[in-house]
Amino acid sequence: MRVVAQPNLRELVAGRIRQAISSGRFKPGQRLIERELCEMLGVSRTSVREALREIESEGLVTNLPNRGPIVAMVSRETAESIYQVRMSLEGLAVRLFVQRASDEEVQALALAFKTMSSTRARGSSLTYLDAKSAFYRILLDGCRNTVVSEMLKSIHNRVHLLRVTSLSQKDRIRASTEEMRHILDAIVGRDEQKAVKLMEQHLENAASAALAAIDARDANPAG
Repeated sequence: MRVVAQPNLRELVAGRIRQAISSGRFKPGQRLIERELCEMLGVSRTSVREALREIESEGLVTNLPNRGPIVAMVSRETAESIYQVRMSLEGLAVRLFVQRASDEEVQALALAFKTMSSTRARGSSLTYLDAKSAFYRILLDGCRNTVVSEMLKSIHNRVHLLRVTSLSQKDRIRASTEEMRHILDAIVGRDEQKAVKLMEQHLENAASAALAAIDARDANPAG
């Protein structure tokens, strides 16, 4: 996690912490101790504090009285709201990708899915999440709508917390991969309506898995 480059130091530090949260290295509810972060990243407390303020504004970190910053615990209500917004925006992103993406971008999306599928077969959920993020980057670039892209990138920062939760559900990675295979097939076939419908169904299933995991967490907070 050490930062070796100096330009845009706050963004670099925020990026490292964000990545550690999204990968599950820092887990929901875990305290983020400034001294430890400084040692891990090799930067000053000022840089760490500035970075923590940035990712707190994104909803990834919560600052608690007498405890300091912790990795955010996503509530059921917040999770439901996130998935409602995702469904609308990602449905639009898929629609626009089908309409606007070049054949080369569709091929790149197919290659990203192949990578994602192979990482799933190797059984690493964190590597799978990285590959899934790459798939979404191509999708958002190809939709050619900077507002949709920027809004979804912000939402996806918080979705990483929910993805780690939802993918902890038995067989969810396998099911998620199959759902995205069907989405890709519809995109390759330039079937706009089918691609949007399949994406909405995929997100409904992801939401159900995430909410079930949150309910289990809340029912057994010490577990």
